[in-house]
Amino acid sequence: MISTFIKKSLSITSFVFFVACTNSEKQEKLIKEPHTIEELGELLFNDPILSRENQVSCASCHKPEFAFADNVPFSFGVDSAKGGRNTPSVMNQGARNFFFHDGRAETLEEQASGPMENPIEMDIPLTIIVRKLNQHEQYKNFFVKLFGKPADKQNVVEAISAFERTLETSDSPFDNYMSEKDTTQFTASAKRGQILFNEKGKCFDCHFGPDFTGDEFKNIGLFNGKELNDSGRYLISRNPKDIGNFKVPGLRNVSVTKPYMHNGMFKSLKEVIDYYNEPDKVISNSVNRDTSMLKPLNLTMQEKQDIEAFLLSLTDNRFKK
Repeated sequence: MISTFIKKSLSITSFVFFVACTNSEKQEKLIKEPHTIEELGELLFNDPILSRENQVSCASCHKPEFAFADNVPFSFGVDSAKGGRNTPSVMNQGARNFFFHDGRAETLEEQASGPMENPIEMDIPLTIIVRKLNQHEQYKNFFVKLFGKPADKQNVVEAISAFERTLETSDSPFDNYMSEKDTTQFTASAKRGQILFNEKGKCFDCHFGPDFTGDEFKNIGLFNGKELNDSGRYLISRNPKDIGNFKVPGLRNVSVTKPYMHNGMFKSLKEVIDYYNEPDKVISNSVNRDTSMLKPLNLTMQEKQDIEAFLLSLTDNRFKK
């Protein structure tokens, strides 16, 4: 009788302890305290609290191992909703003037809020995010300590964009060759590729500057009004000249951000280079394609390999396998 009573007591005690622990975990998990706004932004970037029902985080699509891009043509948001465009990298964005493939955001702060409120991405109003963060004891304290006040719409996106501004890279074989820090990593093929990139390949016409983009919008022939029916910048500007135009992306770390283009249609850099070499072989009925791409480049196999070697040299050493 006593033995049975003890067993029941232990069983009840264990159950209560389990329930208490489970409820505690549901309430809050211990988070490492951030000491800067950038560190707070990193926490938020990786926390699904910024989505409906805590399903996905920014890092679900912007994966660090892929230079904060994704490795699939289209990422998946809440309830496994499929996105409409390829996820771009958020690295090296500090000097950009436009964000998203169509340039609909003009600041990193505006960009940060976009996916949260997008119904096929994180699907949650920013006002609800603010409420969730202020109901979370640890986050509430973090915001008060770092901003001097609880979370609000402005400081939430300010923290995330502050973190994104830390994601700059400048330790690639190309960088180290140019600075003469280490000239051994930049191969003979990459050197030839750099010349081809600037001259015969005409890549430099659009991909120039420290991050290899002029922040322009170009139609490279990936619109035909049929199966390729994303009109890009036109959806924002409503200027017919912008039909099929998309933002020229930077090329840093491009070797780890495949697949490529706004629709992820090219699986490798080789496919990209082959397309630019002879666009009509891939899409013969493109509409409004840029005049710089009306004729084939007539690159040899070796030249294409050299351009690829140069593009590979733009990869930061942190991604070295």
